[in-house]
Amino acid sequence: MTYTLTLQSIEPVTHDTHHLVFNKPSGYTYEPGQACEFALARKGWEDEQRPFTFTGLPTDPTLEFVIKSYPDHHGVTDQIADLQLTDQVEIGEAWGAIEDRGPGIFIAGGAGVTPFIAILKRRLQTHGSLGGSQLVFSNKTEQDIILRDTFTSMPGLTCHFLVTDDPESEFAHARIDKDYLKEIVAGTKGPIYICGPKPMVKDIQSALISLGIEDKRLVTEDLG
Repeated sequence: MTYTLTLQSIEPVTHDTHHLVFNKPSGYTYEPGQACEFALARKGWEDEQRPFTFTGLPTDPTLEFVIKSYPDHHGVTDQIADLQLTDQVEIGEAWGAIEDRGPGIFIAGGAGVTPFIAILKRRLQTHGSLGGSQLVFSNKTEQDIILRDTFTSMPGLTCHFLVTDDPESEFAHARIDKDYLKEIVAGTKGPIYICGPKPMVKDIQSALISLGIEDKRLVTEDLG
């Protein structure tokens, strides 16, 4: 089933990322971490569907997304950056394998952090603290860190930021590899959530398995 949404607000989050709020169709449901197929309701773009993750809570009266634009792709995300109030989009039913399985380690690359936003929000709402959870978040530069202040202000959440193309940054580090993860995962028993570009996810899965992490602890989308 397809639902038509009308844009209620759009605000910048970083230099190339926006927070969008739409009306919520009656009866529409999803779980934190899930996404939907999303298309612009404008001529020539109706069939250009892309998956985007809900970043609000299921109990909210609106539907929220945090979407990173890639102008060099000349695609849907580039168009989204120019959306105006009352513009419309079409979405499908919610889907996705990333779900809340308890406090743990959340590993993200770039826009891959979006499934974790709603999960962390609801855990904070339900438990009052994110004690026992860590966020490992890699970006190209500090300017690219989505919702940095939001994450660092979440009670109990330990944040590890990395940047790969900003050597002057205090967060400069080549990549999330086995050596970097070793101390972070040592002694932990909870789930390890992973989301980001497919090559990165596969590399991190391999690194974690080599560190003795059981596959059943890993929470990510099926990469096929």
